[in-house]
Amino acid sequence: MRIQALGVIDDAVVELSPGFTAVTGETGAGKTMVVTSLGLLLGGRADPALVRVGAGRAVVEGRITLAADDPAALRAVEAGAELDDGVLLVSRTVSAEGRSRAHLGGRSVPVGLLGELGEDLIAVHGQTDQQRLLKPSRQRGALDRYAGEAVSVPLERYQAAFRRLRAVSATLEELTTRARERAQEADLLRFGLAEVAAAEPLPGEDTELAAEAERLGHADALASAATLAHGALAGDPAEPDSVDAGTLVAQARRALDAVRSHDPGLAALGDRLDEVGYLLADVAADLAGYADGLDADPVRLAAVEERRSVLSHLVRKYGSAGAGTAEVLRWAEESAQRLAELEGDDDRIDGLAAERRQLHAELSALAAELSAARRAAAGRFAGAVTAELTELAMPHARVTFAIEQVEDPQGLEVDGRTVAFGPHGVDEVEVLLAPHPGAPPRPIAKGASGGELSRVMLAVEVVFAGADPVPTYLFDEVDAGVGGKAAVEIGRRLAKLAESAQVVVVTHLPQVAAFADRHLVVEKTSDGTVTRSGVKALDDAERVRELSRMLAGLEDSELGRAHAEELLAAARSPRREGRAAL
Repeated sequence: MRIQALGVIDDAVVELSPGFTAVTGETGAGKTMVVTSLGLLLGGRADPALVRVGAGRAVVEGRITLAADDPAALRAVEAGAELDDGVLLVSRTVSAEGRSRAHLGGRSVPVGLLGELGEDLIAVHGQTDQQRLLKPSRQRGALDRYAGEAVSVPLERYQAAFRRLRAVSATLEELTTRARERAQEADLLRFGLAEVAAAEPLPGEDTELAAEAERLGHADALASAATLAHGALAGDPAEPDSVDAGTLVAQARRALDAVRSHDPGLAALGDRLDEVGYLLADVAADLAGYADGLDADPVRLAAVEERRSVLSHLVRKYGSAGAGTAEVLRWAEESAQRLAELEGDDDRIDGLAAERRQLHAELSALAAELSAARRAAAGRFAGAVTAELTELAMPHARVTFAIEQVEDPQGLEVDGRTVAFGPHGVDEVEVLLAPHPGAPPRPIAKGASGGELSRVMLAVEVVFAGADPVPTYLFDEVDAGVGGKAAVEIGRRLAKLAESAQVVVVTHLPQVAAFADRHLVVEKTSDGTVTRSGVKALDDAERVRELSRMLAGLEDSELGRAHAEELLAAARSPRREGRAAL
C-alpha cells in the first residue's frame, strides 16, 4: 500500500509479507492508520477528519495479488477492472470536504463494490471492528466448510430440491391466486369460439360476398352496358342497317384479301385481322351470355348483405382493422389452444401439489441430515476452539454452537416439529461464548470484552483455517490485556494461521512480533510544525533493537537486546522444525 496525507502519516509505503506481518511503533506513531488504510481500500467508511491537516485529500493505493479464478478477481473484471498479471490495483481518495472516490483496476467504481470485494478478501478483527465471523450467516457457512462432505453432499441435494420447490410453489401460487381470472378468460373464449363456430366463416368469404353484393346492386346498369357493348361488336338485330365492329373488320379483311398475293407483308396483316375477327366474335358471345345470365335478384342481394353483416361483426370482435375472415379463423385456432390449457389447469394443479408434497418430504429428510451433521461438526469445533482459548490466557472460557430452529406452521416437519426453512436448511447457527464458569453462553460479540474478542476470533480463525477461504486476516491489538506466556501463545497461533493465509497484526507485545515473517515499524519525527510518519521494514539488527524497545523501553540496553535475541531465537526455532511445537 501507499498511504498519503492520512492522519499522522504524510507519505508512506507499506509492503506486507505473504505470511505473518507485524506492525509496531510508539503510541501515536500511526499504527492504527495502517489498519484504517486497509479498511478504506476495502470499502470502509470515509471520515474527512482522517485527512491530514493542511492537505486537500488523503489517498490510499494498494496492489492485491489474486488468482484468475478468485471470486474477487471475477467480480472485479465483471465491473470493468483490468488485472495486470494477476495484480489488481485499488485506490481510494477522501477529500477534506468529505467526498470519497474509488478506483479498481483503472476504472472508477462505486465504493460499495470495494466493500463487496472486502468480504471475500480480508477478515478484520479489532477492538471495534470484528466484521466477518460475527455474522451468523458467515458462522453457518464456516461451520459447513469445517464439516466437509458430511454437510456439503446433503446440502447440495437440499439446495437443488429447494430451488425446485420454489419454482413449483410459484407456479401453484400463480395458478391458484388467478383462478377467477382464468375462469373468466375461459368463459370468454368459449363464448367467442361458439360464436365463430355458429357462423362457420370460410377463408376469403367476405371478399367474395363483397364482390357479389356490388354486382347484384348494379345489375341493371351492368346488363345495359353488356347489351350495348354486344351490339357495338356484333350488331343489333332490331337495326339491320347499323354498322358494327365485326362487320367493319370483315370488310377490312376482304379488302386486303383482294390484293394479298402481291405483297407478303400485307398478307400478314390480313391474317392478324382474321385473329381480331375471331376475338371480337368470342367477346361478343361472352357479352351476350353475361347479359342473359345477369339477374337483379333483390332476395339474393338481401341474403348476401345479411351474411356480410355477420362476418363484419366477427371481424370487428376477433380481428383487427382491415382484417378479414382469415384472421378470425386464426384467432379461433389460437383461442382453442389457450382454452385447452386453461381447462387443463386443474389437472396441472393436482400434479404440482403432489410434487410439492414430495419435495417437502425430501427436504425434511435432508434438513434432518444437515442438522445432525452440523451438530457433530459443532461439537468438534467447540472443543478445538476452547482448547485454543486455554492457551490464549482464557482458560475458563467455553465456546459452543447454538443450532436452533424456529417454529413455523408453514415450514418443514423435522424431528417431530414444523420449523422454518431456507436455502441452507432449517438451522439458525451462532457461535456462543461463556468467558468464565457460571457465565451464561452468549453470542461472541456480546460474551467477550474488547480485549478478549480478538483472541476469541483468533482461536476461531485458527480452527477454521483452510475451511474458511479468506486470503488475508487483520488483527488490531489482538494481544490487548495479556502478556507473558499467553502473549507467546498468541504469537504461535498467529504464525500457525499464517501457514495458510496472509496475516497482518498491529501489536505492542514483543512476544507476538517475534513470530512475524516481516516486521514493520511505524516511526514519527517532528520538526516542530508538522509530524510525519513513515513505515519501515526492519532487518535482523533493527528488529532486535525494536523488540528491545518494546521489552524494556530502552532499545540500546544490552540486557534488552539479549532478551530480544533470545525471544527471536525461541520464535524461530519451532518454525525451522516445521512448527512441530505448535
